[in-house]
Amino acid sequence: MGILYIVPTPVGNLEDITMRALRVLREADVILAEDTRTTGVLLKHYDIHNHLMAHHKFNEHGTSANVIQRLAAGQTVALVSDAGTPGISDPGFFLVREAVAAGIEVQCLPGATAFVPALVNSGLPDDRFCFEGFLPQKKGRQTRLNALAAETRTMVFYESPHRLLKTLTQLAEVFGAERKATISREISKVHEETLRGTLASLAAHFTDNPPRGEFVVVVAGADEKRTKEKNDNEPKQDITQ
Repeated sequence: MGILYIVPTPVGNLEDITMRALRVLREADVILAEDTRTTGVLLKHYDIHNHLMAHHKFNEHGTSANVIQRLAAGQTVALVSDAGTPGISDPGFFLVREAVAAGIEVQCLPGATAFVPALVNSGLPDDRFCFEGFLPQKKGRQTRLNALAAETRTMVFYESPHRLLKTLTQLAEVFGAERKATISREISKVHEETLRGTLASLAAHFTDNPPRGEFVVVVAGADEKRTKEKNDNEPKQDITQ
């Protein structure tokens, strides 16, 4: 049996990769890449010339069976996404699940993930948090936001520049305009920046300054005491009848 390695790659600066990750990429029989062109830039930078195969959300159900066969035959396979850790808002979960079901060893290397520096850098409580990734674009979006309104842990979201303002506006409407939040843009890249304020002030900023780049939105959790008081004051349903 071979080994499936989940290999984090830099989210910005090409130096943000571990020596172990580079060794695995050099030794792998095949590297599965979300976009072979993007991964090709990284491999060229480090003079790695291993065989690349495309493995992304549009073909992963079709390619995974072949990958499992390779692993069962003893090959070493490394899975990478365009940036960060595969499986975190990127392809990866399906293949890992299939490999585990087939009794194949899976090793996930530690490394770059965009939400961790954004969370730690936010100044908001990070001892307990929940990662929400991308909100649903349409169906289920409002339901998800309503469900998170009473969440007391710090929340982390990913967002694209095209939907950032819409998301901030909706968060302010559901969570309250004065809820504290931070926005980290272009983490580990040349134009990296973090903005701090309330949901309302951040929405106002991006109304005047069109968003560019990739964003991590970190939002403070609801006040635990107020949430408890609200729940205590809500009428209780009689289930004894």
